[in-house]
Amino acid sequence: QVQLVESGGGLVQAGGSLRLSCAASGISNINSMAYYRQAPGKQRELVAVINSGGRTNYADSVKGRFTISRDNAKNTVYLQMNSLKPEDTAVYYCMVLNLVTYWGQGTQVTVSS
Repeated sequence: QVQLVESGGGLVQAGGSLRLSCAASGISNINSMAYYRQAPGKQRELVAVINSGGRTNYADSVKGRFTISRDNAKNTVYLQMNSLKPEDTAVYYCMVLNLVTYWGQGTQVTVSS
């Protein structure tokens, strides 16, 4: 049974930092790992993605502020978020892809102004 366990969300002031983690179990040969986010009343959007070779891609709105990384030995993906802005407030979901897409339960990130 595949499980994705997310952690690291919370409340932070604008300009602050948070680090999200997502540990996957019951799965092997992971291709891509990513974080998406969904703000109230908005569609879920891709924040950052990293493939099995370590290649990364970011949404324009987070480039230079967020860094995605992964530990393949631990099947874990991380999202370091710096210089947070109120518009970063959302529920953040991790996504893992091998032949099937799996989603985490989501973690709330709230940035106060």
